[in-house]
Amino acid sequence: MSSTPKTSSTPNQPALSPGGPLLEMKEVYHRWKGQKQPVLDEVSLDLRAGEVTWIGGRNGAGKTTLLRLAAGILLPQRGRVDIGALNSEDGGNRYQRQIGFLSAGDRSLQARMRVTQQLDYWARLAYVPRELRAERVAISLERFGLEEFADRRVDRMSMGQRQRIRLAMAFLHEPQVLLLDEPRNSLDDEGYALLNEQTRMATERGATMLWCSPRGEDRVIECDASYSLSEGHLEPVG
Repeated sequence: MSSTPKTSSTPNQPALSPGGPLLEMKEVYHRWKGQKQPVLDEVSLDLRAGEVTWIGGRNGAGKTTLLRLAAGILLPQRGRVDIGALNSEDGGNRYQRQIGFLSAGDRSLQARMRVTQQLDYWARLAYVPRELRAERVAISLERFGLEEFADRRVDRMSMGQRQRIRLAMAFLHEPQVLLLDEPRNSLDDEGYALLNEQTRMATERGATMLWCSPRGEDRVIECDASYSLSEGHLEPVG
């Protein structure tokens, strides 16, 4: 597998302050309808270039909600989320182009598509320019060990192989901000090694990563900052 990073194909990079965070969450508040307590209560978090941040917590603590707010899928009821000069509420496509998002579970896959078709489809959704799509798909197949499965239908892949496809989708357009929800799910040792290698390559090119998972993974992944999410608040770990 090649370890030489390609230059990012993401257009319209946001204006960043020198030394400032790539993604900044400022006093973000979110409460689900019907619940008395907020799932996120004035949460602030900075994600900086070249760093991996880990957030753990019990199931239902709000990790997925925090990731969806960072990705712009949900909008905060109070507070704000920014990537450079782009805000999640009004940044539109320019904001979304900076994000690589891996949801938990087995979502985002089209069962009857072949692996190459799935990645090409995702490249279109990620606004990869037409002339770069084939190259980005080929690189993603190689980097996540999917070349031998390129022509196989997605619904004929194992759970671990599907997880590799979903990771390849998140990394495909070389985003500035990677948001990963339980990325180790179903991965074998080889898959986990591939994920670690792509994490290293992404941070070396200056991306930032937010990795959310249950407690315990902070002891097996390398990260620059660790937090626990509980009762709507982030607390540093260690």
